[in-house]
Amino acid sequence: MPAAPRKTVDFSRSAISRYIQLATLFRRRIDSGQWPLGSQIPTVDELAEECGVARATIRQALDILEDEKLIERYRAKGTFVRRRPQEELWCAVATDWSGLLRPSHTARLEVLSDDADVKLERVAYPIGTLAPAYRHLHRRHWRHDMAFLLTDVYVDERLRDRISREDIETKTALRLIADVPDLEIVEAQQTLTIGTADMETAEALAMPLNAPVAFVHRRAVDRDGIAVLIAEGIYRGDVVRFDVKLR
Repeated sequence: MPAAPRKTVDFSRSAISRYIQLATLFRRRIDSGQWPLGSQIPTVDELAEECGVARATIRQALDILEDEKLIERYRAKGTFVRRRPQEELWCAVATDWSGLLRPSHTARLEVLSDDADVKLERVAYPIGTLAPAYRHLHRRHWRHDMAFLLTDVYVDERLRDRISREDIETKTALRLIADVPDLEIVEAQQTLTIGTADMETAEALAMPLNAPVAFVHRRAVDRDGIAVLIAEGIYRGDVVRFDVKLR
């Protein structure tokens, strides 16, 4: 039976640039095995005809995949698949309390700002009662010389004297409060949403504008019902995975 003809890609449903949409489409073809490792992919002319776009747009999309070292181009030979995207999914985010407390020994933290007495009137996905004021830490996480996570961490200002500068520079958000002496956490919550990188995130994480990101919201409440930790993280979508065990 002959293969059904492909439908022309409809770009009108998204404000994301066409070449970024195409890079995502082509990346998925490599990931799924539709374009197997070592295989030659269709020519620029063939992809332009299939997708209904200019050849220059196809080249822009392939430039992204080449920068990610997923493909290699050879003059007079064509373009070949060299690696699958999964090999970059090295940032596994835990989904249980003990896993969330386990730091990555190959990651390092960069403190971008440290502000005192920040007032919060409302937060997304709240639990507990807001503290009168918070210490706000804006941090960037690195691994393999790549920035992969931006965080805004709000810690109850009343805990300031019980958290050292070394803690701020080395510990993940939940580890920060889990290690505070005599602080009992009675409730914690993690919420995941999917979105795209805005201009500030794209610049901070050196990624394309509107590229996929994962937003992770973490909350922790003490025995007095106070939300002692409110943390917001933005992960690069191309290096993170979330594994959830089903029982």
